Amino acid sequence: MLLQSLAGLPAFLAYLSTAIVAAVLYLLIYTRVTAHDEFALIARNVPGAAVSLGLSLLGFALPLASAIAHASYLLDCAVWSVIALVVQIGAYFLARLPVPDLSARIAAGELAPAIWLGLASLAAGALNAAAMSY
Repeated sequence: MLLQSLAGLPAFLAYLSTAIVAAVLYLLIYTRVTAHDEFALIARNVPGAAVSLGLSLLGFALPLASAIAHASYLLDCAVWSVIALVVQIGAYFLARLPVPDLSARIAAGELAPAIWLGLASLAAGALNAAAMSY
């Protein structure tokens, strides 16, 4: 019975590894696209940078989870994770429309713009994940 339960372990490890690689690539690409250096700000203890980046990562993880749940194979999952990345980058640029100095304000330690960006990213990710389920 235990061996039967473990039969899915290779697929689990493959999809989990794909998700981890996708998340790391997401963080590398997203933090290069934004006008502020999230990791440097987090190292300087700027809470807004952690809030906006953390919620953005969650906004990416939701459609990634949906891609894993609905993918027929690993390549399918990888393609949808790229789409999720594009959507999150789009969400960043859209969030800047009503707050043009968004990155500068996050870098200055303001929380309201960081929360706005983080929640806009999370909303984009939730909608993206729902759209991927069809």
